Amino acid sequence: MIVAGVLLAGGLSRRMGGGDKSLRVLAGATILERVIARARSQVVALVLNANGDPARFEDYGLPVVADSIPDFAGPLAGVLAGLDWAAASVAGATHVASFATDAPFLPANLVARLADAVKDGRHDLACAASDGRSHPVFGLWPLALREDLRAALGAGMRKVDQWTARHRLAVVEFAARPYDPFFNANTPDDLSEGERVSRAADAARRTVPG
Repeated sequence: MIVAGVLLAGGLSRRMGGGDKSLRVLAGATILERVIARARSQVVALVLNANGDPARFEDYGLPVVADSIPDFAGPLAGVLAGLDWAAASVAGATHVASFATDAPFLPANLVARLADAVKDGRHDLACAASDGRSHPVFGLWPLALREDLRAALGAGMRKVDQWTARHRLAVVEFAARPYDPFFNANTPDDLSEGERVSRAADAARRTVPG
């Protein structure tokens, strides 16, 4: 299995007041910096899915691809953009892992655990969950389903859960203590909460043996 990664930053960030919420600063670094730091080592190559002028992300040194589906069609359109990019740019790629760019504490073993969930062939794709809630934008998507996803989007499908329900989905549970690794910053108030989570995450790393 050869896994590329796509960072999903194609939304409108309405609850954050507009702009790119991934570029908001949290505990001294942008949220996007934190996501890249956690995602990069988990995949063979990484692309950023964002709409509008890509120059605003030039400092991050990643290729940027826009949705091929118009009118901000949601995370499924970003997943498709990542699949298309991997098919064209990453030799031998079999899967794409997707990462939300508003979740700065995502697990360092996310891709490994999602890959383990599908390697026996009983599932087509996988997504993460924590504290009893699924997080379908943190998923592992096979290139083999790329055209199926394109057709679904072309027919007007927008909800991630609606499309994944058509396939054999594995849901992988992650511990939500001492903090939920899928905490996401959607509003200005969430940034304050994120500072607290950052301290908890730092404390948890310091207690890991070795």
